[in-house]
Amino acid sequence: MSLPLAALGEFGDAVQFLFQSRESQAGGAEVGGAQIWGLVLDHLRLSAVALLAAIAVAVPAGLVLGHTGRFGFLAINLSNVGRAVPTLALVAFLVAFLGVGFWNVTFALVLLAIPPILTNTYTGVRQVDPEMVDAARGQGMTGAQVLGRVELPLALPLLTDGVRISTVNVIATATLAPLAGASSLGDPIVSFGVYGDTGRLAGSLLVAALAIGADAGIAALRRALTPRGLRLTAST
Repeated sequence: MSLPLAALGEFGDAVQFLFQSRESQAGGAEVGGAQIWGLVLDHLRLSAVALLAAIAVAVPAGLVLGHTGRFGFLAINLSNVGRAVPTLALVAFLVAFLGVGFWNVTFALVLLAIPPILTNTYTGVRQVDPEMVDAARGQGMTGAQVLGRVELPLALPLLTDGVRISTVNVIATATLAPLAGASSLGDPIVSFGVYGDTGRLAGSLLVAALAIGADAGIAALRRALTPRGLRLTAST
């Protein structure tokens, strides 16, 4: 280990684990280095598929419910119930009924990601100034045009906040995937007998880095998508 990393103790050893493979504690297999970066790709693939599926379901539903103003109470309460269900219990339930594997874990993560996106999308549309909606309709816009040209742009900041919350939740929760037979950065965290303390710390660092990076990236996207008028109003 280089001197700077050695000075960091266990943390430095975990950083070295990310770039240099070594024999596992169980013997035989090589862990760390390229092997753990392969787990990063598995983790990202699992998280991305779950998030895209959740967005595809929750955003249209939230837009329609917010635009019509119907069944909003039901949508928000169902979302709150979804947030209250322990993720580990949900994964265990789905494994018991659907078995193990990538798609079963993905389904559990989709159910975890939908509530914040649905609630924020619905709330963002409902918070649009009614006078703006009336003005758009007075100019002859159809309901779909009002939704696409007025309500959706003004709801984007809150919508992206929901995506941001779900993204961090999914990335963090995907560490449970190995318990259900799927590969992710949870492998070194769960399989202590193979990776040891160093591998567990290295995996935890990578999960934290992915969550922080995703959060910062979506925050930047939120600022870019927010209409200039709303940015000026917020700054004022």
